[in-house]
Amino acid sequence: MTPNTSLNNGPAARTTPHVVKPHTVQPHAVHRRSRPATVLFKLLNPMPFGFFVAALISDIVYYRTGELMWMKGAAWLIAAGLVLAIIPRLINLVQVWFPGRNHVAGAQRLDFFVNLLAIVAAIFNAFVHSRDAYAVMPEGMWLSVVTVILLCVGNVVLASHEFDVQEVRHA
Repeated sequence: MTPNTSLNNGPAARTTPHVVKPHTVQPHAVHRRSRPATVLFKLLNPMPFGFFVAALISDIVYYRTGELMWMKGAAWLIAAGLVLAIIPRLINLVQVWFPGRNHVAGAQRLDFFVNLLAIVAAIFNAFVHSRDAYAVMPEGMWLSVVTVILLCVGNVVLASHEFDVQEVRHA
């Protein structure tokens, strides 16, 4: 006779014991994605942020000093940040909008849109930085500020989502 936690002692109760399963993570909460794409995304995603922060610093220094070198440096940093932003955004596009069997959280979609807005701001910033040296300020600096703030918001949203997922896995 099998152990039974049920109060019913009939034949059905003896053949199917009542088992209480502990709390487990739902399968849709665990993300199974392409390992090389995820590694490449995690490797390249922070790089544009560094370039855009460096461009913001260059813009601030140019605004304060008027040295032409800082404006030209900011223009090159913005261009490099935009080039490096292409691959992680394409990977993110596929992972978020064509997930297949994977569940996509709202935080990942929000991160995608915020990063997309940051890239649009950076494209406008690149056009502003292509002007004559003295025509760049203050629009160039404000566009750099907007780009960096949007990227910060996207990174915070994604990091908090990943923290929540890890907390659920370890609970």
